[in-house]
Amino acid sequence: MGKILTHWSVALLTVFAITYLAWNNPTLVQVAKLKAFDYQLQNEEVVVDDNLIYVTLGEKSIEENGQWPWPRDKIANLIWELRQEGAGIIILPILFSEEDRFGKDQDLWDALNMNGVVIAQTGSSQKTTTGVFRPVNMVGGNKDASNNLFTYNGMLPPIFNSDGVGVINTAPEIDGVVRRVPLLINVQNELYPNIAVEALRVMVGVPNYYMKTTPYGIDSIRVKGFPIKRGIIKTDDRARLFLRWNTEIQTLDYKADALYPVEGKTVIIGITAEGLANPLATPIGEKYPHEIIGATLSTIILGETVSRPMWADLYELGAILAMGIIIVIAAALLPYMVIFGLMIGTGVGIIYGVGYFFTKELWLLDPTMPLFMLTLVGLHGIFNRFVKEFQLKQQIKKQFGTYLSPAMVQKLQKNPELLKLGGDTRYMTFLFCDIRGFTPISEQYKTNPQGLTELVNRFLTPMTDIIMENDGTIDKYMGDCIMAFWNAPLDVPEQEGKAVKSAVKMLEHLKVLNKELELDGMLPINIGIGINSGSVVVGNMGSNQRFDYSVLGDAVNLAARLEGQSKGYGVKTIIGEDTAKEIDDMFAVLELDKIAVKGKTEGVKIFTVLGEHKWWNENSNYVWDTQQHDKMLQLYRQKNFDAAASFAKDLIGAFKGIMDGYYETWIERCEEMKSKELPDDWDGTYVATTK
Repeated sequence: MGKILTHWSVALLTVFAITYLAWNNPTLVQVAKLKAFDYQLQNEEVVVDDNLIYVTLGEKSIEENGQWPWPRDKIANLIWELRQEGAGIIILPILFSEEDRFGKDQDLWDALNMNGVVIAQTGSSQKTTTGVFRPVNMVGGNKDASNNLFTYNGMLPPIFNSDGVGVINTAPEIDGVVRRVPLLINVQNELYPNIAVEALRVMVGVPNYYMKTTPYGIDSIRVKGFPIKRGIIKTDDRARLFLRWNTEIQTLDYKADALYPVEGKTVIIGITAEGLANPLATPIGEKYPHEIIGATLSTIILGETVSRPMWADLYELGAILAMGIIIVIAAALLPYMVIFGLMIGTGVGIIYGVGYFFTKELWLLDPTMPLFMLTLVGLHGIFNRFVKEFQLKQQIKKQFGTYLSPAMVQKLQKNPELLKLGGDTRYMTFLFCDIRGFTPISEQYKTNPQGLTELVNRFLTPMTDIIMENDGTIDKYMGDCIMAFWNAPLDVPEQEGKAVKSAVKMLEHLKVLNKELELDGMLPINIGIGINSGSVVVGNMGSNQRFDYSVLGDAVNLAARLEGQSKGYGVKTIIGEDTAKEIDDMFAVLELDKIAVKGKTEGVKIFTVLGEHKWWNENSNYVWDTQQHDKMLQLYRQKNFDAAASFAKDLIGAFKGIMDGYYETWIERCEEMKSKELPDDWDGTYVATTK
């Protein structure tokens, strides 16, 4: 028991520890989760995005135009060239926060003015003046949702305006990798859009944005008029967008390549010359800032956005806890090979489910912590179960070799998972068999006690064999008394029928044994049998120094009491009501009485068994005799004792005469009850005064 408790405690503590770990979401867990998301996003089918094109400023551009930063008239010339080639929206993610040292600001201003160009600004930790502001209308009623946004103390704006001005800030994850980009940031309670979203606004020519909120934060952003599904951009609760890296975008190097392919496309200008741009870490390697903008814009334009549902964390936490508890329970109940199979099946199901929801719903769900829980707790359960089963196999023969038939012992050794050691509540059937008048028999062996022992063994051996042949377990011998039970330690189907069948066979064999005793000049043996069914506690009971596999419960005591009452009722066998209900289609059963056995106040119905049902049904008088018998009991319980006694007299000789002793006793009972003062609500219960 201590080992089992240790297993349960260790396993459950492991479950709760992993659940707590998942709840607190430390760095290691976050990184593992993000790596799982990377895997899902990396395995998407590659798509060519013809809506966008990169125009990069590489080594050739620097060689022809001089060192960076260029005079702003050269940047203006680039814009005019792109416009001449038919470019659509031009995204210029370059900060123009100071005046040009060459005095060429007016040239750039002329190129920017009403020319579909989006330039950059950036959130700053310094408390500076606010930048170029675009109104954001909040929908959903959560006025505090903006507090979920990434917050900056100030904004570093351009010195002049343009058709669009957007934020170029990224938000690397805890491992320094850019996976999500904030589409809105908060600066001094004013909301500023990401440069990619600002480009969408410029495309459709609307003045503002819409931000849908929930009680938990941000749900989505909308650029009214932009043709995406449902017209919204799905984000997480901090207005971040998961980037998808499954798109290929054409790249042109300014001055090295011709610009003619830019017609009708959104152009993103980027700096790639050595030493002029700092690449950022992404799930697929280092990318330049302009490529982050391209991935953001492409993710929005080409399809539905990937999201992490609001309920995902709670759902995953519940799945982790439930899975852990299920594995612990399974480890305590199932063979270790079944547990292993369960682990494999569950693991495959988790991976398939995560993949399915990503493919069908574009939901990012975390498989790492459920798989970690499954692996750790499952392996613990397999190891513990293996050790437990090995030890159990070694104990079975020693523990049960004297209780069960050899066949059942072998079955337990082959299938130890069928056995439960220790106290266990089970529904069982009990049989008590005792020799009547054992004292006169003993007197014959005053001078020969060994002969008495031989006689008892001569009786007990075949009776034990009959019980074991019917899947019964011998609990103990008490002198000339046998106590047996069914449905422990192994499940026994039709336990009630097998117990009653044992009683019938025991009585049949007793006839053979008595003929042998008669030939030996010895007194015949008479027995009484009591059978009852009910819920009890069964297991190893006793002390730490000595114990036995036995049972405790009221059903056991009642079976013993019924055996004691069999002589008084003039029958060989008495069975309880629960037993009788289960065997009435197999055996001919007669109700005897409703009795409160000694030590009990509540009455129970008791029955006897005539024999197998098939034989008695073939007897033409059986049905009629049974009806008369039931009528007798009905009259008795109505306090019509004279009529009941009359019926009893008429029934003498019925049922092949095997119930005559009972009916003679019943006639005496009716005379006895006539002299008693019975309460008005008497239900026919007879209070026994003997065991």
